[in-house]
Amino acid sequence: QVQLVESGGGLVQPGGSLRLSCAASGNIFSIDVMGWFRQAPGKERELVASITTGGGTNYADSVKGRFTISRDNAKNTMYLQMNNLKPEDTAVYYCHTKIVYSDATAYYYWGQGTQVTISS
Repeated sequence: QVQLVESGGGLVQPGGSLRLSCAASGNIFSIDVMGWFRQAPGKERELVASITTGGGTNYADSVKGRFTISRDNAKNTMYLQMNNLKPEDTAVYYCHTKIVYSDATAYYYWGQGTQVTISS
């Protein structure tokens, strides 16, 4: 079993910054792509950013230039640095990852979510 634990959410004013972390633990053989999703009230969950094992990144247009995704493979941890935050960034942010096992099977896992609120 694998657990994903997110941290770093909170309440900040517009223009502020937050750094989210997602730590994976458990029976992990290999972590493939990792990503951050978010879901605002009344809206569908959307991809914010993703990062491959080799460091290749992908961002939603709405966060390009403001958010930076990174990962520490040795620590099985992923980060999301969020700068110049806007009220429309308010959402629950979820960590998502693909775990590959020694028999080549793969499973996707979600974290429990962390609330990010941007308000003055």
